[in-house]
Amino acid sequence: MKLHYMGKFNKDPETLPHGEHKPNAVKFKEATDPKKLSIIANLLSIAIMIILAVPAFFRCQELLLSNMFEFYIGLILSLLSMFPHEFLHAICFKKDVYMYTNLSQGMMFVVGPETMSKSRFTFMSLLPNIVFGIIPYIIGMFFPHLTVLVSLGICATGMGAGDYYNVFNALTQMPKGARTYLYQFNSYWYIPQNEE
Repeated sequence: MKLHYMGKFNKDPETLPHGEHKPNAVKFKEATDPKKLSIIANLLSIAIMIILAVPAFFRCQELLLSNMFEFYIGLILSLLSMFPHEFLHAICFKKDVYMYTNLSQGMMFVVGPETMSKSRFTFMSLLPNIVFGIIPYIIGMFFPHLTVLVSLGICATGMGAGDYYNVFNALTQMPKGARTYLYQFNSYWYIPQNEE
C-alpha cells in the first residue's frame, strides 16, 4: 500500500484517481454524488448513535450524569480518530490509495483504483468501525465506569455510517465471485473473466 494524502476534495468526481472500467461492469444502486451520500450517511449516523446511546444510558446512567467530562473526552477522541479511521481503510489496499478531506460535508475518505473481492471490501469498510467504535463500546458496556469508551464507541460507530451503507450495497448487490472497484465517486461490480 502506498498512501497519497491529497488534501481537500475539490468536489469534482472527475479528478478522483480511477482505473478503466471492467467489461460488463454494473454500477451500484447508490447515492450518485458526495452531497447525497453525505445526507444519507449523516441521517444514518444519527440513527446509529441514538440506538447505541439508549442502552448505554440505562447501563451507565449514574456515571454519565455525574461525570459528563469523560463523555466529552470520548466525543473528542472520536473526532480525533477521523484520520486513523481512514488510515485503517487505506492499509487494506495493496496498491496506491488516495486520502481526501471534505469537512464541509463532514467527511474524510480514501479511494483506490484497484479491485477488491466482496469479502475484502467488507473487511476494509468495517475495520476502523470495529477498532474505534464497536470494541470500545462493548468494553465500556461491560465496564460502565469507563464512560469515555462508551462515548467513543457511540460516536465512532455512528461516524462509520457511510461505510455501513457501502457494505450493505456490496452484500445485497454483488453476486458470488464478483469484484468491486471505485470509478469517480461510485462503486461498480463485475464478474472477472480470468483470475486477477
